[in-house]
Amino acid sequence: MSEKAIAKDLSKDDFKNKNRTRSVLLGAAFLMATSSVGPGFLTQTTVFTQQLAASFAFVILISLVLDVFAQVNVWRVIAVSGLRGHEIANRVLPGLGVLLSIFIVIGGLAFNIGNVAGAGLGLNAMLGISPITGSIISAVFAIMIFLIKEAGKVMDKVIQLAGVVMIILMVYVAYTTSPPVGEALINTVKPTQIDVLAIVTLIGGSVGGYITFAGGHRLLDAGIKGVESLPEVTKSSVFGIAVTGVMRVALFLAVLGVVSQGLAINPANPPASVFQLAAGNIGYRIFGVVMWAAAITSVVGAAYTSVSFIRSFHPMIDKYHNYIIILFIVISSATFAFVGQPVSVLILAGALNALILPLALGTILIGAYKKDVVGDYKHPLWLTITGAIIAIGMGYLAILTVLEQF
Repeated sequence: MSEKAIAKDLSKDDFKNKNRTRSVLLGAAFLMATSSVGPGFLTQTTVFTQQLAASFAFVILISLVLDVFAQVNVWRVIAVSGLRGHEIANRVLPGLGVLLSIFIVIGGLAFNIGNVAGAGLGLNAMLGISPITGSIISAVFAIMIFLIKEAGKVMDKVIQLAGVVMIILMVYVAYTTSPPVGEALINTVKPTQIDVLAIVTLIGGSVGGYITFAGGHRLLDAGIKGVESLPEVTKSSVFGIAVTGVMRVALFLAVLGVVSQGLAINPANPPASVFQLAAGNIGYRIFGVVMWAAAITSVVGAAYTSVSFIRSFHPMIDKYHNYIIILFIVISSATFAFVGQPVSVLILAGALNALILPLALGTILIGAYKKDVVGDYKHPLWLTITGAIIAIGMGYLAILTVLEQF
């Protein structure tokens, strides 16, 4: 083979590798973003917009800024160390990784019951089938992804497509309501009221629980790690938060448009009511699509990330992790189909979830200064300071939340 031919082949391989890396980075960003946009996301955003009106724009801005600092810290340390979150935690304090894994798996399993239920409700609104049947169909769809040989690639593509569809539909619904955009822009920097609980709830919903590690673990599984990958890893983490932000802003404007017209939102199903008031029966069908896309991506994200926390516990778990992910989905679906949503478990999981972000972020920040975790890497001081403020603040508020629950 001539030198030109060899050079041409090398150029093709380099192009393929770059495309693969770009696809994985985009997939990781969307995995984190769509994992945070579940059924709870739709309800939270609708309810808080009803309560705060245009002032909710300020809450979105602050939560997104804090989300960025939290995610950039986590993604960078995971990428540099080449270790998953619980492995870093075990090096910070032996046994801490096991505790973190228990929190993640219990929380992920419990909340996945709600995600499966949301998927069933989405198909119910979209096609008119019963929620139970819809949840079973959705679970089978999610399971099929992990039965495919290239499950990681398929998961990336499905999640990206679902994310784009959600953005387009929510922007359309927001447009039909003609929201007071000028008022929202003013309140972004000069709100008439500030709700700390709303900020905490949004941060917890966007980057709390298993979502804290979803994107970072996806990059590790795809082999993207090391100091040389940091520029792209950082961009991917910020992009993921930006995608979440676009979705939340679009839904916020849709609800604000409905509220500003004086229309009454049905408290039994606030987000569905908004879509229906905005665009009639077509709007209700659109809600079904958005709800299903939001729920199914959260089902996949919760199962994938939760199982990633126990992969290193035993070689057999690592070898058959796709089947364990499937089992995770089956258990969640069966619980919803035969038992319903066990309120006590969901309350307990919510309390644990409130504690995961400060515990996880605090551990990551300590790990960023341990040589057996990051080697000679120097973590930026400004990231450490902002991350520490978020960890301490969220920790304090999480403890208050737990005390209120019990």
